[in-house]
Amino acid sequence: MKKISKVFKALSDETRIRILKMLESRPLCVCEIQHVLKGSQPNVSHHLKSLYEAGLVVSKKDGLWISYSLPEKPESPLHAAALALVRKSLPADETIRKDRAVVASVNRLEITCRR
Repeated sequence: MKKISKVFKALSDETRIRILKMLESRPLCVCEIQHVLKGSQPNVSHHLKSLYEAGLVVSKKDGLWISYSLPEKPESPLHAAALALVRKSLPADETIRKDRAVVASVNRLEITCRR
């Protein structure tokens, strides 16, 4: 029951939905997500922690960075359904379109990342 509530809590925040939509494009590190959201590193990390604990994102060490991505194999039917719903939602939303445009051009080597 606790895992189910974590999934719904994670999906109840607009910023976390934006992060999931960004991760549809490709794996991103905290600093790249921070660049797109124009938010603080602690705030972005907090959102990623919520998504990670809910089982909606996975992390992988990538050199000096930790890259976050959507799981290839969701851990349960609930997770698969939640991620499918996110994938199918908001395709024409202006904020999502702008986020995707920035994600397409952001490069962790060109922005200031705290390691």
